Amino acid sequence: CTVIFTRLATRDLHKPISILFCNLAVSDLFTSFSGFWISMLFITNPDITIFGSKDMLAPYALYTTSILSTVYNLVSIGIERYLAVAESMRTRFRVARNHSIAVVFINWVLAFFLGCLPLMGWNCLNAERSISVLYSPFCVDYLIFIAIPNVVVAFIVPLFTYLRIIIILRKRKLRMQACGQAMGTYRSAETQVARTSISIWLLALVSYAPFFAGVIFDAANQRCHIDLYPGVYIFRNCTAMLITITCLGNPLLYTLRLRTLGAKLKALRCLSAERVRACTI
Repeated sequence: CTVIFTRLATRDLHKPISILFCNLAVSDLFTSFSGFWISMLFITNPDITIFGSKDMLAPYALYTTSILSTVYNLVSIGIERYLAVAESMRTRFRVARNHSIAVVFINWVLAFFLGCLPLMGWNCLNAERSISVLYSPFCVDYLIFIAIPNVVVAFIVPLFTYLRIIIILRKRKLRMQACGQAMGTYRSAETQVARTSISIWLLALVSYAPFFAGVIFDAANQRCHIDLYPGVYIFRNCTAMLITITCLGNPLLYTLRLRTLGAKLKALRCLSAERVRACTI
């Protein structure tokens, strides 16, 4: 919410990348909201979060939609950064604001369609054979269909884009060295991109790899809920906590650093104080 507020208040949305940043914050907000919804259902009726119920379809669908939207936003940000740095054969392709708005719309449509498939009938409310043990009443084949392609996209595409950015910046730095020009800007840009890409990989690995491992375990498991209680469900809850931590880390990684966030909030507070003083006068 702080990221969305500061982006809108400081009028940063004229930049295409800022639209993607703000949309990433919206996706993280949906993830936190759906996670809170599932937590409240666990507090009021723990059995339905273990054995599954029709009441769990809507919160799980919203949770899946928000996670998919976050993944697609991260991939879109990586591609946008690559297009902003890379040069085509003759001219540099510039991502316009309309392009970012179209990407945001496509990301949400795809995330809602894939995330709401269980609400459209792809669930195991009446079928015990392929029901998920961790995320009942989702089906195991649905979780595999959602997890494997998106995990591949989330890891392969950022790997390609950020490595390409680092390679392009290094080539430009070597070219400027050969011409005897100053290269401090490219050295700092290369270092910043490298640090950001490493942080992206560590955060994605720590948060989404356990979820993927849980889906693989779910597909290979043949035992019932009672036999796996409580250890497997503790692992599931830890996975959800890691995804929530990702929602906290994304704004600091992609949109605002702590110092930048503090500076912007201070500027907004000073601006509000000046308006109040002007109105008083």
